[in-house]
Amino acid sequence: MTKRSAPRRHLPTSPFKAPVAPLAKQFTLGDRVSHDQYGLGRIIGVEEGIAMLVDFGSRQARIPSPYTAMDKL
Repeated sequence: MTKRSAPRRHLPTSPFKAPVAPLAKQFTLGDRVSHDQYGLGRIIGVEEGIAMLVDFGSRQARIPSPYTAMDKL
């Protein structure tokens, strides 16, 4: 198994669509959220575009962007 240092570039003549990066979900301070691994929580800290600090009751976690495992309630 080899790791690539850079993603493959998309050729303009390719018949396949170019890969699209997932859009980061938008959350604000105080939002209630559900996380696939940690469960229900509340946003207690915001690092704009980088990460969210979430209080899940029994623990606090820093969830990095694009927040694919987290949904707003």
